[in-house]
Amino acid sequence: MTNTVHPLSLSPAQLAPQFEQQLITQALAHQQLKASFIGQDRAKTALGFAIGMDMPGYNLYVMGEPALGRFTLVEDVLKQAAEQKPTPDEWCYLNNFDDERVPGILRLSPGEGKKLVKKLEALIDDLLDTFPAAFDNPGFQRKKKAIARDFDQKYDKAIALVEKEALTKQVLLVEDNGAVGFSPIIDGKPVIDQEAANLSEQQRQHFYDMVTELEITLHEQLLELPKWKRDLSEQQRDLRKDTIEQAIKPMLKQLEHDYSAQLGVQRYIREMRSHLVKAVLEFLPDDSDAEKQEEGDNREFFIEEFVPNVLVHFEQMSGAPIIFEPNPSYGNLFGRVEYSSAGNSLYTNSRMIRPGTLHKANGGYLILDADRLLTQPAVWDALKQALKSGELLIDTLSDHAVTNSTIITPKPIPLNVKVVLLGSRDLYYLIQDVDEEFNELFRVLADFEHYLPFTEQTVSNMTLQIKQQMQQLNIAELSSGGLTQLLNFSFRQAEHQHKLSARFADVLELVREACFYANQQQDQILTAEHVLQALKGKQYRTGRISEGFLEDIQEGQILIDTSDVAVGKVNGLTVLEIGDTAFGTPARISATVFAGSSGVVDIEREVELGKAIHSKGVLLLTGYLGAKYARNFPLTLSANIAMEQSYGHIDGDSAALAEICVLLSAITDIPLKQSLAITGSINQHGQVQAIGGVNEKIEGYFRLCQSRGLSGEQGVIIPASNQINLVLNDDVITAVQQQQFHIYVVKTVDEALALLTGLDVGVANKRGQYPKRSVNGKVLARLEEIAEIVNGSLDD
Repeated sequence: MTNTVHPLSLSPAQLAPQFEQQLITQALAHQQLKASFIGQDRAKTALGFAIGMDMPGYNLYVMGEPALGRFTLVEDVLKQAAEQKPTPDEWCYLNNFDDERVPGILRLSPGEGKKLVKKLEALIDDLLDTFPAAFDNPGFQRKKKAIARDFDQKYDKAIALVEKEALTKQVLLVEDNGAVGFSPIIDGKPVIDQEAANLSEQQRQHFYDMVTELEITLHEQLLELPKWKRDLSEQQRDLRKDTIEQAIKPMLKQLEHDYSAQLGVQRYIREMRSHLVKAVLEFLPDDSDAEKQEEGDNREFFIEEFVPNVLVHFEQMSGAPIIFEPNPSYGNLFGRVEYSSAGNSLYTNSRMIRPGTLHKANGGYLILDADRLLTQPAVWDALKQALKSGELLIDTLSDHAVTNSTIITPKPIPLNVKVVLLGSRDLYYLIQDVDEEFNELFRVLADFEHYLPFTEQTVSNMTLQIKQQMQQLNIAELSSGGLTQLLNFSFRQAEHQHKLSARFADVLELVREACFYANQQQDQILTAEHVLQALKGKQYRTGRISEGFLEDIQEGQILIDTSDVAVGKVNGLTVLEIGDTAFGTPARISATVFAGSSGVVDIEREVELGKAIHSKGVLLLTGYLGAKYARNFPLTLSANIAMEQSYGHIDGDSAALAEICVLLSAITDIPLKQSLAITGSINQHGQVQAIGGVNEKIEGYFRLCQSRGLSGEQGVIIPASNQINLVLNDDVITAVQQQQFHIYVVKTVDEALALLTGLDVGVANKRGQYPKRSVNGKVLARLEEIAEIVNGSLDD
């Protein structure tokens, strides 16, 4: 182990964010009562603009990944705006008496819907109490008897004439249960059927002829009997109708007086009057003792026919509604029509229309998950049509086909709603590409940042929200060490030393888990130890796979060297993402070179395990070799590069730096240090570019070296541009501080080669030549040699 510090190695202070303790102290001392939303000023501005633009088309798309606080910020801003807006009117569906298949609509002031329903239900109860009892009134009964008496007089008069004529012919007229018959009189007594059989043939024929004549006479006298009966029924019906109208008139008059200022209700009462009379006439009997058992059914019928269906009640609301629909299916958004069965058929009416969330949010704000919404194209098209037309229509015909049933088509309701879509960045640009109407309807974009600025205000707001979470979990105080660890976690999530992660939900999740351990230990102060315990607990719960990789390396099933040197081999660094777990693990990258003209072959690509970006990184190697070494001769070689013992798909170009180094080692037979692992992307000019997951990669290789024993020679090589992304754990920082582990940053391929080989890489002179004993000089000489072998001498 050496105590000299390499110029490319990083100091412990460069491996994690550094901030003043005073900032922590001020944040903990902040006594603001309520924490405001953290950061996202750009998104706040967009939200305020969309809300202020109360015009069609200015709906809002909130762009960002989950856990960035999108819903919380949108809800907070909308609540403030909704308080300033008036409470929307209520909409009712009514029975359309002219065409029941097209229910009508009625607009009411907030809270009036329930009042109107109560008054109409009270009206129906009064009707049921009034009828049929009203028909027991002496005046009604007297008029009813007078009508019946007039009919009886006409009938009796006709029968009396026929009876008189019958007696002159010795025939008796007989009435039995409304049936009229004739019987001959012999010796002053009517003859019954058995006695008629004893009469002579001549006597029977004589009586038959007389009865026939009398029946003709009876028929002539009762010719107008059907008309008399019709007149009787009409007069009785008119009497009942007049009685009903007189009884209903004061009831409706009071209702009209109550709603004298509301033309819609006045019109409905006028339309309802005649149909109400008709319903009483047809469904309520004359006799108050009749059909007592059907009183409940009658009430239900009258309610279904005459009471409005108030879709949404706003009497308890102040301001505009804010509705979030987690499952935006057609029925949930636009409402539906329910059916009931009667016999073998289905029926429905205006009272069976059920509202959707668009009805509930009408006059306010509707929040939808864009990903869920767009999985149902028919719903998306219907929503666009509703926003363009400004009308909310329940399309019952698009539902499942219902045979042998009543189909109703409710009239559309005017729609005035501000729609807020929550969706990802990729989805936003995809919709823009495939749907021309999208920009017309969603003109405002609220773009949520992935990072928060590391400022005093941000830290104070985070601290206040952390404290609020702790209070819910019965933890009284947050220590400065605990807050520091939570901030380090947020830096780690952001992978930046000067920015915090906007995924504050992850911080709160860590706070809850840390409070769990604090409660177990009966501590009232949340400390750094509790936070670290929560982090280690989660790592242990989700670390089975990462530990399995480490065990395989330890057992020699996966070949990784952490000491000595080797030609054509180098330790690369990879990140594996499985579910919500990401961890780093080393992977050996090897290369072989021989005379030929196949070029640099990416074995991963050949077997279709390498994805596009990885293949691009390998193809860049040829460009680098040609530009740096083969300016005066054709680049000719055959080389194979592979990531050993890799059996899954590989993506990303972070192995490009390791691949060029191992390729140059194979070309020159110069061994590389196996104690160092390397990661980084390169361009064709040999400049090293930043990569992702740098913390996980470093810690993954460190765990392997630590398990084998730190030698002081081990370390990792990363791009210099990734230094700002380092937020390493305390174990790595301590090892670096003790010079047991090293982290080097490089800007060029040559710097990485110098570290891996320990040799002079060499710098080209003005003629483009390198020192012969340098690494680059040996590469140039070997490539010239291979070119001569394959292509022949330039002299030849």
